[in-house]
Amino acid sequence: MTNTQREERPERPTESDGTAHLFRALGKQLKFLRERAGMSQKELATATHCGEDLISAIERGVRTPQPEFLVLADRALNTGGLLQAAMEEVRDAIKRARTRHPGWFRDFARTEAEAVALHIYSTQAIPGLLQTEEYARAVFTQRRPLLDEQTIEKRVADRMARQQIFERWPAPTLSFLLEETVLQRPIGGRDVHRAQLQRLLAVGRMRNVELQVMTTDRSEHPSLDASFTLVTPRGRQEAAYTETYGHARLITDPAEVRVFTERFGIMRAQALSPRETLMLIEKMLGEL
Repeated sequence: MTNTQREERPERPTESDGTAHLFRALGKQLKFLRERAGMSQKELATATHCGEDLISAIERGVRTPQPEFLVLADRALNTGGLLQAAMEEVRDAIKRARTRHPGWFRDFARTEAEAVALHIYSTQAIPGLLQTEEYARAVFTQRRPLLDEQTIEKRVADRMARQQIFERWPAPTLSFLLEETVLQRPIGGRDVHRAQLQRLLAVGRMRNVELQVMTTDRSEHPSLDASFTLVTPRGRQEAAYTETYGHARLITDPAEVRVFTERFGIMRAQALSPRETLMLIEKMLGEL
């Protein structure tokens, strides 16, 4: 991979194409309509079948509201179709968002967004799909060499946008396997750490998600190399994705992919069950 590919930093399309302005304006409008209706974020979340954190993120303009959400929010807030009037612009913005990631990551981001199954193993940090906004910002703020503020905010927004995969229907199959040390590392400080653990509990309870932890007391381990992702694109065979220091690799050779598949399967058998994992996270929260 060339230096140009690794360091590519194109003009911020979220600003230049108006996408960021659109979602900030739409978020402010949603907040105004919700408060006018006398509803809390939690109440609106219940009425629109989503999480309270998603309502907060949409109102702050850092998450993209799905067209289906706008329909439900219109009904819940009795706006007479005011929010639905922006549906075409939102659909266009979602399409444009697929080109927002760094060049070396863009192809995988597109594949990830359309995947029917994702299986993610993480050794160092909470995977991007599971990160809270504050955790993601802490990760990018601490990175060396230092990133400028504009780049940090762009990357945080891009990471949050990827989490729309949890709102897709039909829902993709998602499994996450985390090393226990990932849960123990308080990136961003105590409050950020607590919110991140709470986020893991919420996602881990979704019907299409399996969350497991590989505890540090295991005496055997089949994959001590690095994090990786197994992805099944719609209508295509499973592939493996690795990323180390900005060097991304999408692996499609069946023999190579099988190595990652076997490792992931063995680790899942050795790890805590999803139920045991949630109990561990609840225990960690109680000790904070």
